[in-house]
Amino acid sequence: MTPFATRREHLVRWLIEQELDAVLVTNPVNVSYLTNFSGDSSYLLVGRQQALLVSDGRFVIQLQEECPGLALHVRPPVQRVTAAAAEVIVKVGCRRVGIDAAHVTLAEMELLRELAPTVEWKAGIGAVEQLRVVKDEHEIAALRSALRMAEQSFAELRRSITRQDTEKSLGDRMEALLRGHGATRASFPTIAAVGPRSALPHCPPSELALGDAELLLLDWGARERFYCSDLTRVMALGTVTAKFAKVYAAVLRAQQAAIAMIRPGVQGQAVDAAARAALEADGLADAFNHGLGHGLGLEVHEAPAIRPGSQATLAPGMVVTVEPGAYLPGWGGIRIEDDVLVTPDGCEVLSSLPRDLEQNLLKL
Repeated sequence: MTPFATRREHLVRWLIEQELDAVLVTNPVNVSYLTNFSGDSSYLLVGRQQALLVSDGRFVIQLQEECPGLALHVRPPVQRVTAAAAEVIVKVGCRRVGIDAAHVTLAEMELLRELAPTVEWKAGIGAVEQLRVVKDEHEIAALRSALRMAEQSFAELRRSITRQDTEKSLGDRMEALLRGHGATRASFPTIAAVGPRSALPHCPPSELALGDAELLLLDWGARERFYCSDLTRVMALGTVTAKFAKVYAAVLRAQQAAIAMIRPGVQGQAVDAAARAALEADGLADAFNHGLGHGLGLEVHEAPAIRPGSQATLAPGMVVTVEPGAYLPGWGGIRIEDDVLVTPDGCEVLSSLPRDLEQNLLKL
């Protein structure tokens, strides 16, 4: 049995518990998770006895290659996918159907009700997202692959950096390197922040060159077909000042404290609190202005949340980022980010790039 069929079986067990006849999956990310289909404009109807993909003629050959054996309903060009899904649901006789309201527009929901008037819809479910929180062995292997692509790209980019490079040129070059190392694309637009602009956690790209700047922050990730990696490193450019060394050491201690907390049964807010306590001890509590991390998988930001107030309980198979930061306006920011797998007895840091300051010193 393929991992995709196994995931659909898990969803079937859930819908039986909920006394539903089927679940209509409309989010393209969730469709990919359940089928291996990499296209779009397609819905998946998962029933108790069969799963059926509602798509169109553009994808027939692709579906045969990516989803062999999966039942398929091909809609004509004149019919919208929502209307085709309603037609199928009526035809197979479903009476109670689950749907995730977060991924269906009001207009689509009204059309489904109009075209399938005998169906009782149960909205606001999020069942597939709950399945996605814990990764299976195939997903973990894909995440490891995405990390290797990102790390190889960083190593190559680092060797080419000059004082003439700009934030935009570095971001553009990183994304080309990611594709060159096997990624389908970057997980998100690469962040390259020079000097004081590194105090912006999501610094937009500019034409600012490195020049005589003291530091460079890079936040990047590779997408391996479906799965995303997410890393951040800060490099000292030339001489390491006392202030840089102090802030860098504080952020690294915060990350180490947080990683030491990661194990099954621990809540996300407790991991976040460990990092904040470490930064507070170094007088930098107010300089950390975002959550510590997030789940990682088919999307670069998904459950579980690692932030204040998060009651998400860690479990084996979850993969999260750990990315404490300290941002000082007018000077710059330090963020160190790695991807961490929750194991049965603790955790494993999946990323392997050095975090110590000595190995993040760039002589230009």
